[in-house]
Formats: sequence, structure tokens, C-alpha cells
Amino acid sequence: MRTLARVTLLIAALAGGFTRAEPPALQALPDLAVSTYMGRWYQVAWFPNRFQRQCVSDTRADYRLRPDGRIEVLNRCTLADGRTDEALGLARPVGRLQDDRLQPAQLEVSFLPAALRWLPFGWGRYWVVDRAEDGRYAIVSEPTREYLWVLARTPQLSPADETAVRATLQRLGFDLSRLQAHPHSAR
Repeated sequence: MRTLARVTLLIAALAGGFTRAEPPALQALPDLAVSTYMGRWYQVAWFPNRFQRQCVSDTRADYRLRPDGRIEVLNRCTLADGRTDEALGLARPVGRLQDDRLQPAQLEVSFLPAALRWLPFGWGRYWVVDRAEDGRYAIVSEPTREYLWVLARTPQLSPADETAVRATLQRLGFDLSRLQAHPHSAR
């Protein structure tokens, strides 16, 4: 009997009986009021990545709309030795930007030196995939779900917002085991 059960399990596994369902394709929000997105955001949770590995705490981004419709992005964080690291980048709309509305809520962001931003590489996808109705937090990712940032207007989410964000991430097909809180000091 045990041999038959093992053979049945093996056949089911080989036939795809134990395949994991793929999450639905990730979508950016269909619409974003750009002016309401400007200002300071704190990174409160994220999927750790290679280009931010030096940042141990206090990561924040300041967004400023430029007259040409592009967005200046100033990222700052605290390093392990207490110094501050800073990177100035540029975001450009992927979709249509008209009358303060970005449709869909997709940007490309580059932190390359300004003289190299004409190159076809060095631009990362930046999709706002969810946002609190009043704009107090936002979830940012890209189509492969490899990168994820949970941003908030304050250095910490409320317990209710944290629960709502986790539920949204799960619904959107993110691997919650990769999610890490990002600390902020009381400066």
C-alpha cells in the first residue's frame, strides 16, 4: 500500500498536480494624481535588493515635479557607520501625463549620472500598484515582483495599515517571506 501511495504521489507531481498557481499579472494603478504623490515618503518595508544593501535605516525619498513633467527623486538613508548616503535620480512617465494625472501609474527611474541617462539601460520600472485612499501609504513594485517598496508619509505604519498592506501584498501575489520592515530612528 505504501508503494502505491508513493507512486501515486510521484505521478501526480510529475503531471503537475502539485504545481503552484502563478499570481495574476501585476498591474499599476490606472490613475495617479502626480501632485499628491510629491513630497517626502519613508520606506517602511521592502524586499532587500543589491543597490540599497548599504542602507541600514532611515531610508526616505523626496519627490519634486519639474517643469518638464519629469520628477526629481532624492533618496537618502543611514549607513552602518552612521553617515548618510544620498542619490539623486530622475523619474519619467511611461504612460500619459495630462492635467496632473499619470495614466497608468507607471514611471521609469534612473540614478545614473545625468550625462548617461540617454542610454537605453539604467532605467528601472517604478509602478505604484496600490495606495491608501488618503495617500498615507503606497506600494511600489514592477511587473516581475522582484522589487518591492512600501512607502508611507510617516516613518511607521499604524498596525491597521500594516495589516491592510500585508493583505494587499498577499492578494497581489507577493512572497511575504521576503518582506522586511525598514527601521527609522527617532531623529
